[in-house]
Amino acid sequence: MAVLVKSPSGDADTNTGVIRSTPQPPSPNRQGGVLTACCTMSRLTRLHSVKPVTIMPVSPEKDIEKALESLELPYLRSDPVSAGVVAGISVTDDRAQIDLRFGFPVDSCRGEITDLVQEGLGGVAGDNPDIGVRSKIVAHEVQATLTPIEGVKNIIAIASGKGGVGKSTVTVNLALALAAAGAKVGVLDADIYGPSQARMLGSDGEQPVSKDGKRFEPLTRHGVFMISAGNLFADEQPAVWRGPMATRALTQLALETNWPDLDYLLVDMPPGTGDIQLTLSQKIPVAGAIIVTTPQDIALIDARKGYRMFEKVNVPVLGVVENMSTFVCPACGEVTALFGEGGGAEMAADYELPLLGQVPLNADIRAQTDSGSPSVVADPDGPAAREFTNIALNAAALLSLRKKDYKKAFPKVVVE
Repeated sequence: MAVLVKSPSGDADTNTGVIRSTPQPPSPNRQGGVLTACCTMSRLTRLHSVKPVTIMPVSPEKDIEKALESLELPYLRSDPVSAGVVAGISVTDDRAQIDLRFGFPVDSCRGEITDLVQEGLGGVAGDNPDIGVRSKIVAHEVQATLTPIEGVKNIIAIASGKGGVGKSTVTVNLALALAAAGAKVGVLDADIYGPSQARMLGSDGEQPVSKDGKRFEPLTRHGVFMISAGNLFADEQPAVWRGPMATRALTQLALETNWPDLDYLLVDMPPGTGDIQLTLSQKIPVAGAIIVTTPQDIALIDARKGYRMFEKVNVPVLGVVENMSTFVCPACGEVTALFGEGGGAEMAADYELPLLGQVPLNADIRAQTDSGSPSVVADPDGPAAREFTNIALNAAALLSLRKKDYKKAFPKVVVE
């Protein structure tokens, strides 16, 4: 049998007359054979060299945090994680501990929040998680050139732009509601020409004292610290003062009173947008404002002016309160919108503000306030007190989400 041998060039060997052949590497395009075997071995080698993937179980703390993200808490209008109130989550010995720390007072709503969180967690945190609901109220940012008053963390101005809408009644009840929720609260009556807070808090006829002849000591009523021009004059004695004198009086009452450590100082503003309002914005550090109006168109016109005033002086408005929203007949229960309806909600929507609450027109509110025992203390479980509490916590919660004040964290540098 003849053997054909190719030379390296593939030509016939002229010396032997035999065609010689040398092995050639397999073509990359060839299927099967040596190439297929090599590729198969290579893949097997790579597969065996890959380390196995270990799937780690999700931690119970992460599961709890994810469940909290799905909740919307009352007052904050946000989930606790986004709102930054989750101070800690831990699971030890199959018992979950969840620490929630709010920037507004929670004594009056602790049970409500605890039940909501417990229900929202489902079984993720076990059958009996330890849910701690606490408060830590801090100072918030004020006008750029000012710093908070010593001992007063947050000043909130209550304004209306117009008289006769119940602003003073709202102010005193919000103050009492915040105090009932666990905050230390003061009330400053800035309506120099028509002060109301002395009568509403039952301190009319009592004058503040000054231990050093320079600063007033605030009066105390129903657990709230207060001072008013109504405590400086007799009931029927008017303050016949020009604008500069009135603004000086406001500055003295605000800055020259020995306020104790307060979480909130609520300022009952006079109607209008004049000297006193400008003094407040220029000399008194305000963390936020609340606009009070009725649904009536004529009241809303001035309320909008009040909002624009705060906008111009860089004081954030926390929301709108619609007072005298509806009248409920005490005899038949029929609801009547005496001053129109939807005005406060419409204003809030126009300026992208929260509607903090709607207070009905109620003879009891008027009688209780006139007697020096406002609704929140006279009938704490009544519908009016519940609505005032809802408004107060809404406003305080929204303030807690605003920027903190860090000016006092830096030392004061004096160049001599």
